[in-house]
Amino acid sequence: MFKKTVSFIVSGRGSNFQTVAEKIKSGYIKANLGIVISDKAEARALTIAGDFGMDSYFINPRDFPGREAHESEMIRLLEKYKTDLVVAAGYMRILTAFFIRKYRNRIINIHPALLPSFPGVHSQQQALDYGVKITGCTTHFIDEGTDTGPIIIQSPISVMDDDGIESLSSRILKEEHRILPESVKLFCEGRLRINGRKVYIDK
Repeated sequence: MFKKTVSFIVSGRGSNFQTVAEKIKSGYIKANLGIVISDKAEARALTIAGDFGMDSYFINPRDFPGREAHESEMIRLLEKYKTDLVVAAGYMRILTAFFIRKYRNRIINIHPALLPSFPGVHSQQQALDYGVKITGCTTHFIDEGTDTGPIIIQSPISVMDDDGIESLSSRILKEEHRILPESVKLFCEGRLRINGRKVYIDK
């Protein structure tokens, strides 16, 4: 079977990236590792990439006249490595329609809430502030909106009365580490089918 190449865009510590890369390296996800691109020079994910023998690139947005010019350089590298799927693993910049059109239905994001609730940043704190009893995490395809793309997998988590931001975020992260690799696996097996807003998982 033809193996898809999975690349990653990151901004921080890279724990979700590492989890997916480990599953690819072990053969659980039948795919090839592509590259890692970060908009932050200090992102730990760049170091982790080296541990996997992956090429990694810091592309400084400040070196470009605008967002599309920055993303053009990202696309150039992603295409050089023949990327089939882009995984946004803690990438904190909003992608433009220019980038999204290039990789339509080929960018998977992980979000620490049950979308469409609490989109954007600080989702765990939003859940605590709102007083919800259940939150969780969501994998979805990125579209032109903010966390509005078709949903792939969701995992619910109970919010405890004594939860703070650290305890809640930690439990959510464990589920992120479970559903993101599963979503990538389904994509690489050709089992995700999109019809409008809905994602269907073929057996």
